[in-house]
Amino acid sequence: MAEVDVGFEKLLDSDLTVGGLYRGGTAGNSGDDPIDRLLHCGNMGGFRIVGSSRGPSYSLVVLYTTFRDPDWPDRLDPEKGLFVYYGDNKKPGRLLHDTPKGGNELLRICFDAIHVEPAHRERVPPFFIFSKAGSGRDVIFHGLAAPGAADLGETTDLVAFWRTKGSERFQNYHATFTILDVEVIPRAWIRDLLAGVSMRETAPAAWQQWVKGATYDALRLRDRVVS
Repeated sequence: MAEVDVGFEKLLDSDLTVGGLYRGGTAGNSGDDPIDRLLHCGNMGGFRIVGSSRGPSYSLVVLYTTFRDPDWPDRLDPEKGLFVYYGDNKKPGRLLHDTPKGGNELLRICFDAIHVEPAHRERVPPFFIFSKAGSGRDVIFHGLAAPGAADLGETTDLVAFWRTKGSERFQNYHATFTILDVEVIPRAWIRDLLAGVSMRETAPAAWQQWVKGATYDALRLRDRVVS
């Protein structure tokens, strides 16, 4: 059982703790979704964007995964503090950036922002990583992420690749993020983000350092204290 286990009725005021379990509701409808209650980001889909879905006025982004799709194997590497996530163009019939939720366009904008000269990391929203837990709509929080990684460049951290389904070819993204060294996201920062402000004193130090200097201070499993 997770050390942090937050009931549905407490989500509105809860911090986010890495490894924490956040319980869904029991009404049997989409309103049971805990992520929307935590971050006011909508209750469906892998990309959940607060702010403009086409940029650049993003406030925060949730990346949600089940880790169970064999065709699109999102993965978390806790030893390196890296998270790999696939874009939202998962079926033929659309261009790479022409997706209803705007997830691939978001990836393009954010990864472009960290590689231009000078970089515009202040335009990149924080990414919150969640996965499905074992029961109902319960979820686990895996951390605060920034696009890219210390040992990856602009040709390898966001890669567009071709896939064939049936007789049709289409493109999707393979994106690499760094889980930053932040164990707890305070509710005060979440409130600031929802108000459109990301860099007040409520922002975690690792996020501020990344925005100001592209320092990827990763949260690695070996760095965490296990009691």
